[in-house]
Amino acid sequence: MKSLQAAQPQQDSSDKVSDKTIVIPNKHTAIADSFKGQHSWFIAPQIPTDFSIQVQETTYNVHKYPLISKCGYIGRLEIQPFISNSGNALKLENFPGGSETFETVLKFCYGLPVDFSPDNIAALRCASEFLEMTEELEDGNLISKTEAFLTFVVLSSWKDTITVLKSCENLSPWAENLQIVRRCCDSIAWKASKDDHTSEDAAPNQESWWFNDVATFRIDHFMRIISAIRAKGTRAEIIGKCIMQYAKKWLPGMDVEIEGLRGYGHEKYNLQFSIFSGKKKESSGHSKEQKTIIETLISIIPPQPDAVSCKFMLQLLKMAMMYSVSPALTTELEKRVSMVLEDAEVNDLLIPRYQNGDQGKTVIMTNSSEECTMLDIDVVQRIVEYFLMHEQQQMQQQQKTRKFNISRLLDNYLAEIARDPNLSITKFQVFAELLPENSRSYDDGLYRAIDTYLKTHPSLSEHDRKRLCKIMNCEKLSLDACLHAAQNERLPLRTVVQVLFSEQVKMRTAMQEKEPAQSGIQSEQEGNQTSASMDIKALKAELENVKSKMVDLQNDYFELQQEYEKLSNKPKNSSGWILHWRKIKNSIHTKPAGVEIGDRQDTPKSPNTVLRILNPRRRLSMS
Repeated sequence: MKSLQAAQPQQDSSDKVSDKTIVIPNKHTAIADSFKGQHSWFIAPQIPTDFSIQVQETTYNVHKYPLISKCGYIGRLEIQPFISNSGNALKLENFPGGSETFETVLKFCYGLPVDFSPDNIAALRCASEFLEMTEELEDGNLISKTEAFLTFVVLSSWKDTITVLKSCENLSPWAENLQIVRRCCDSIAWKASKDDHTSEDAAPNQESWWFNDVATFRIDHFMRIISAIRAKGTRAEIIGKCIMQYAKKWLPGMDVEIEGLRGYGHEKYNLQFSIFSGKKKESSGHSKEQKTIIETLISIIPPQPDAVSCKFMLQLLKMAMMYSVSPALTTELEKRVSMVLEDAEVNDLLIPRYQNGDQGKTVIMTNSSEECTMLDIDVVQRIVEYFLMHEQQQMQQQQKTRKFNISRLLDNYLAEIARDPNLSITKFQVFAELLPENSRSYDDGLYRAIDTYLKTHPSLSEHDRKRLCKIMNCEKLSLDACLHAAQNERLPLRTVVQVLFSEQVKMRTAMQEKEPAQSGIQSEQEGNQTSASMDIKALKAELENVKSKMVDLQNDYFELQQEYEKLSNKPKNSSGWILHWRKIKNSIHTKPAGVEIGDRQDTPKSPNTVLRILNPRRRLSMS
């Protein structure tokens, strides 16, 4: 709202309000001389001034007519009684652009040349709207000229648009109401998204050429740009990289990492931990600004899981805990982290425990109370619980693979927090039992965490040691872990016995696994012998066939021998016997398989020769 006040005439020489006088000596021309260190123009007036206007701490003595002819706001106030009083001044409250912009407007009203530039065009556009310098009063008035320059010159250039939008940060709410901010954001978003669509396979440095320019804006304008870029269809990973670049510039404490609890002392069980934030002391205004930036960045992160890295979200979560961001946004960020928890590292999960009311200053002054641990374990516990809830909605195969990755991460985290002497055994046990038993293929990491806790808490009772060791499954320990545990004096005797027993079972199982391997070799050998056995069977069949033929020949032999004995008594009939012998010879002239027939000549052989050919063993026995 534009306000109008009457300023009393200056009576005290110590008043900081300075005078500036503008006159028109010859036809709307003026000569102004400025002296160093003063805010006044000294000229030889020919026409006395009749109007005074105060902007901020400067009073301008001007002529009424040039302003009334071009400024509708001044013309409507001409009938006010205090304007005609030379002792009073028209005070313009909240004038856009301040006194510097008003001087440029005065030059325009007096007909002096005015240079438009990206640095002053937004302020002049808002000032002309404030003074109602419309076309109804004069053609080519300041509203139309600034609007034309803004539309056709500024918005066509990336650099000029950045400059104008940056200047709008001090022109609220006029720049918002005149849609200057919206038009600049749309222009930037169009240019950025156009470059993204035309060069999707571009190098990373080509994709991020506009990140640094956009990261210079105030958080509300940055949010408007991101919203406009997302509406243009820009990829989520590009938007995520831009958000990470902005956070790197405006949240310098995000890159501070905690190296665990290895090096702190606990003589008096007092902890003092400092977070570097760039300044030792922060004002409440700066803390509020940081909190606003964090809340806005959380709200504009794209919903896609791969938009920003898990490391970045955990760093942002640390900052959110530091500046006491609203619980709703903190919970939303924890759920986002749980969706990509398998990409986290142990150092990323080391979130300090901040006291309420500490915002960016030195944090964590704790005593030996169980609940006052150095690290905020409850935050990580909630993240794991959200992860398990999310996993129930996933497929079983994906769930099994991801749980194995998370189990290794949480076992390493347990080993880190186990070094805290203020960590209670109940908190350790609850956190260790968050994941189901089937999520761990081996319990070596869990055993290492338990051993670290026992080493840090040497005063635990035997009951607490047994209670702690019940968390791990001795059957899931590797042989190396079993050998270490068998010699660990910190473990209860019962646990050592279980470890030794499981080690024997593993060795027995390993021996049994070798037997199937040997049986496999035997089966392979049997497979190789199958073909040989089939050949042997074929040869045996042929041998039986030969044996049957040999029996037939033996019968013929006995008949022949009987005939021979008969003929031996009758030598005269030898020719008939020879003919009969040739018939028998022809009957055995064919060679059976596997049996060699000796001489194939037509000369007769004696019966002993035939017998020797057919059955050598038989010949020996008969002889």
